[in-house]
Amino acid sequence: MSLPGSIAIDDPADPRIDVFQGLRDHVLRQVRERPNGDMAGVFIAEGDVVVERALKAGYELESVLVDGKRSRPMPEEIGPEVPIYAASPTVLETITGYHLHRGALACFRRREVPTAAELLADPSLRTIVVLEAINNPTNMGVILRCAAGLGVDAFFCDPTCCDPLYRRSGRVSMGEAFALPYARLEAFPDGLGQLVDAGFRVIGLTPADDAVALNELTLGESERVALLLGAEGPGLAASTLETVEQRVRIPMSGSVDSINVGSAAAVAFYGVQQARR
Repeated sequence: MSLPGSIAIDDPADPRIDVFQGLRDHVLRQVRERPNGDMAGVFIAEGDVVVERALKAGYELESVLVDGKRSRPMPEEIGPEVPIYAASPTVLETITGYHLHRGALACFRRREVPTAAELLADPSLRTIVVLEAINNPTNMGVILRCAAGLGVDAFFCDPTCCDPLYRRSGRVSMGEAFALPYARLEAFPDGLGQLVDAGFRVIGLTPADDAVALNELTLGESERVALLLGAEGPGLAASTLETVEQRVRIPMSGSVDSINVGSAAAVAFYGVQQARR
């Protein structure tokens, strides 16, 4: 039995669900959602919790795709004007690659992203995270979930970062990232000048032995701090590290020189909290 009021979909090529096509190929999907793509202006959220948090963050919902066998009610925040498409197993298999996805797929309309200058002018920002070349959606999601839970007020991406609203990022972050404001910066190191001009102390995370240990970092209670994280493996570019005001490392033991960037983000965010005390 399908949800009351839902619209049955038995054809994977049904134009009413075109917005959900291409989810099995993440490269194709990212191309579709780029500013010049045929699905520009929207993003897909997966899972009831993620959908609820996107709604709570103020994103406008356009349509929902669910398993045709679903009987569990949809989140109350979804109004009757939003079409809910109930898909057959064949449709779900074609679109997602598996029969049952995580509760629901929802298409949301993107909001206009503020400029970096507009966001940096917000006096309430004390701790921000700045991402360089974080192009793995899973890592992006982990970082943003940690940021939302560990005192980060906003995040900034360089031009090489992946889309923070990409479906996998939203799923991994459990939708927590939707509540964080964000903006894009120009390519580093030049793009970091805006942070300095806005009064932020720019700190780069690095495993280098000569960097200050995180547990020795001290910060003022109201000091504005921008913590920079680089891609898994290479970390921050040498030119970026040469530009930052301070380099900080997470003390490691044994023969391990570094940890996954998502794990490092969690440790660093907590370390910044403690450094303010």
